[in-house]
Amino acid sequence: MKAILFWLFYPLLWVISVLPFPLLYLYSDFLYILAYYIIGYRKKTVRNNLALAFPEKTSQERLVIEKKFYHHMCDMFLEMIKSMNITKKQLLERYKPTNVELVEKYDNKNQSFIIVLGHYASYEWIFALQLYIKQPGYGVYKTIKHKQLDNLIRKIRGRWNTFLIDTKNTIRTINKHQLEGKSAIYGFVADQSPRLHKAHFWTQFLGQEVPFFTGVERMSMQFDLPVVYYNVEKVGRGRYEGTFHTLAEKGDQRQDGEITSMYAQLLEKQIRKEPAYYLWTHRRFKFVGKKEEILKKNKKQQH
Repeated sequence: MKAILFWLFYPLLWVISVLPFPLLYLYSDFLYILAYYIIGYRKKTVRNNLALAFPEKTSQERLVIEKKFYHHMCDMFLEMIKSMNITKKQLLERYKPTNVELVEKYDNKNQSFIIVLGHYASYEWIFALQLYIKQPGYGVYKTIKHKQLDNLIRKIRGRWNTFLIDTKNTIRTINKHQLEGKSAIYGFVADQSPRLHKAHFWTQFLGQEVPFFTGVERMSMQFDLPVVYYNVEKVGRGRYEGTFHTLAEKGDQRQDGEITSMYAQLLEKQIRKEPAYYLWTHRRFKFVGKKEEILKKNKKQQH
């Protein structure tokens, strides 16, 4: 049944993907009205997140952020579909790293490295970096159970020397590359809340103490890989600029928790500058106030 529904909707996705950008964003405006005013997609979660992250703001100020966020979310959703047929010229015009020379030094030495970013601005067009960098890119993601949809996403993101690897296969893949002497870029969108049994490292984020994934840090140390934070900003509708920041030249030069803390701080700074472009529909603070309980439970399970 899922396969049938997918192929019924696929022609619509294709038509959307070939729309010129002005028409694409006109369609996005309609989608915003549907998602925000009619369906109210995850509106309660968004409001709870904003209230916890910005208690100093008035309800009216948070409402402005909320509406702007839904506009952006609809834009980004359609931009993802547009990726099916977007041209190289269009991507180069609309997605630009401002200081690519910072990572070119790794590229020129065939030095593998890690890029980490949050669900901010355009993380869907991150594959556009392959138009500026020679090494192949490997995006770490969780395989989608819907086979046809998963294949489509792999196809979209793999148009320019980018490949997707499931989270479960990340360490195995990096290890294989190193044994073969193959260099690559490994990309992580690493701001999701970890599962309870993996909630070991906690840090301050948007005024709340929350657990963060430490996978990037652990892999950096295990394989001695540099880590670069990629700050993407929305500079216009469908236009983005990114800036690289080095978190670690070599993983073994950092203390436990240092890379993860630096990442959380840079992401928070980015969000506070323009909150509307962060993905607020996820439950960002579901473990707030539960640190001691979770750590105690995890410790008990280890024994």
